[in-house]
Amino acid sequence: MVDDTSEQDPFLEHRRLLFATAYRMLGTVTDAEDILQDTWLKWNEIDRSAVRHPKSYLVRTVTNLSLNRLTSAKATRETYIGPWLPEPILTTPNVAEDAELADTVSTAMLVVLETLSPMERAVFLLREVFGYTHAEIADTLDKPEATVRQIAHRARTHVQARRPRFDTDQAERDHVTEQFMAACAGGDLNALMDLLAPDVTSWSDGGGVVTAARRPLYGPDHVARWVLGVLAKPFVAGFELEPAVINGELGVLALLGGAPVAAFTYDLVDGRIRNLRFQVNPNKLAGLSLGTDPLG
Repeated sequence: MVDDTSEQDPFLEHRRLLFATAYRMLGTVTDAEDILQDTWLKWNEIDRSAVRHPKSYLVRTVTNLSLNRLTSAKATRETYIGPWLPEPILTTPNVAEDAELADTVSTAMLVVLETLSPMERAVFLLREVFGYTHAEIADTLDKPEATVRQIAHRARTHVQARRPRFDTDQAERDHVTEQFMAACAGGDLNALMDLLAPDVTSWSDGGGVVTAARRPLYGPDHVARWVLGVLAKPFVAGFELEPAVINGELGVLALLGGAPVAAFTYDLVDGRIRNLRFQVNPNKLAGLSLGTDPLG
């Protein structure tokens, strides 16, 4: 018998968890939605009376489908034009208020996860984010438990070494965001440079579809001039900037006719922006138009 007392279909009951798993695995909204569609099809093809633990079955299916997708995506990303950044997604203020949860969906974390192998990424997420035991992960991934423990240790060490701690003071982030928007709107080079850390780095993801820097930019002067240069171009006329909670942290959306066309996300160190990420690829903005927070 199916081990589920809820009248709701288990897939619908656990849909947020399944999306959260796929999104953290893949870093893209579109691929995560595709994985959920494939999982739904598999769920409707099987004999559900033989599934004792629907939640475990569904998470296992999403994880393994994501593994397959991520493995094939690696080759595509190696030929990607310019820096590859995760797809931003709008989240509720509740996510931002939960520092631990916000960290797991932050752009900074997703960028670090990109440096793991697909298997390391799956094990790390299942263990560190979703709290699965090594035995449960071994069953999910069809791996010996000892192997899973080794992968988990390697992935955790890797992430800890590459994930520096940034400022999380919300009032300070609110202030920097307000000043950032004011400097950009006013074309104030000096004010913008004052908000940037001496070792600031900026990445912009246009995917070869729209204009974007194809290499990282370094230093306050270079980064500030590039940002203001883009915002001063004729095709940007009519843009509006507004604050938004993006991937669990306050960032800035650029809107044109009310529709999101770009997202700024950043990390703060000592009250200044150290890492600035500019997602402008129109094919990677679907997560900014979702009606509800799929992770909340």
